[in-house]
Amino acid sequence: MTQRLLSIRAVLFDMDGVLIDSEPLICQAAIEGLAEFGVHAQAADFLPFVGAGEDRYIGGVAEAHGKAYVLEMKHRVYARYLELVARDGRPFPGVPELLGTLHERAIPFAVASSADRVKVDANLQALGVPRAWFGAVLTGDDAVHKKPAPDLYLAAAARLGVPPAACCVVEDAVNGVEAAGAAGMRCAAVATSFPAERLRTAGAHIVRASLAELTLADLGVAE
Repeated sequence: MTQRLLSIRAVLFDMDGVLIDSEPLICQAAIEGLAEFGVHAQAADFLPFVGAGEDRYIGGVAEAHGKAYVLEMKHRVYARYLELVARDGRPFPGVPELLGTLHERAIPFAVASSADRVKVDANLQALGVPRAWFGAVLTGDDAVHKKPAPDLYLAAAARLGVPPAACCVVEDAVNGVEAAGAAGMRCAAVATSFPAERLRTAGAHIVRASLAELTLADLGVAE
């Protein structure tokens, strides 16, 4: 166990629900945007699609309500989301400190999000830490198969030049935890979007209530 933990050489972060408190914002934007198309959704409708990218997040709910998904739905949702994140987007407590520590220790880290680049770029701006700290920023535009497929995390590891087994993923969503497992990576999860037990069942190696509670040891990085 100790040998496996100390072998971690890079950290791969999901974005929404991990680094930035954006899940309530995209949910609100999706509810408002879909309402323009006659889809009267509730927050719980979106949970199965958290972490799978906005085409599934929005499209899956639209289809569940009997409406065919069209790209204009996503355009309307994003228009509202960009307003909300510019006004209310903020990092979770502990995020600047953890990223700063990793940067100071020269431990490479990346973002690997199923969201479209326009959303990830807006989130990074709201995050308030230097973008140059990230060794790579991958979005849903960079993979054909989004989470729970492992493609994004495998691509992020390749960009950093670190073997998958030497990477730790930080996730908040079941789809993301499953993606980390499929990639053969350690996964530390935060229970900001799903109950801790569900994240453990999905394969998370460790679950904390928030990112502020995550330690370097949780990530498998030598302190």
